[in-house]
Amino acid sequence: MSNPIKEVYDGFKSLVTGMRITIGEFFKPTITVQYPHESLKMPARFRGHIELVRDPETGRAVCFACKLCERACPSDCITVDGAKLEGAKKKSVTLYQLDFTKCSLCGSCVEACRDGAIRFSREFNLASTSKDEFVMDLFKRLEAEREAAEGTNRLAVGSPSEKVAVPAPAPATAPSVPAPVLPATPPATSTPPVSTSATTPPPAASGESK
Repeated sequence: MSNPIKEVYDGFKSLVTGMRITIGEFFKPTITVQYPHESLKMPARFRGHIELVRDPETGRAVCFACKLCERACPSDCITVDGAKLEGAKKKSVTLYQLDFTKCSLCGSCVEACRDGAIRFSREFNLASTSKDEFVMDLFKRLEAEREAAEGTNRLAVGSPSEKVAVPAPAPATAPSVPAPVLPATPPATSTPPVSTSATTPPPAASGESK
């Protein structure tokens, strides 16, 4: 038969222990991260899916389709193809397909690449409802990023053909001053001509005696 006093003591002791831990955690600094508005600092050794490395001089992929990574992959999730472009000394990658549903992130492909043409990405939020979205062509993705970057640079610099002509401002003119209003002039009246025959005395007769 159990001792009721001991049960009460054990319950009270458990309650005090739990409250002590709760109160201690209550006064500690908050470490909650409000994701997705905030995110933790990405560790330097984080492994996302692999991605192609861009050549800083040409902007294209460093990979030349040697297929060492394809042969080193234990999961058989990498497919690489390439072609030799006109005037080039070696092949260039034209297809780099990764089936991320089978990738175990073992790193064998990155270690096998002797030219450093692939690396682990920093992408971690890859949630999706379709498996087809995890079968990705890394070469097409790299080319799309390059074209987007070039388009942004063209918009930032602006070529002369894309500049919009701005009309020159019209020359400043003095404000027009309204002409003063003159009072109305009465119509001119015609004056009859003055006859001089009535006022001029007649000439004297030549035969008249003085």
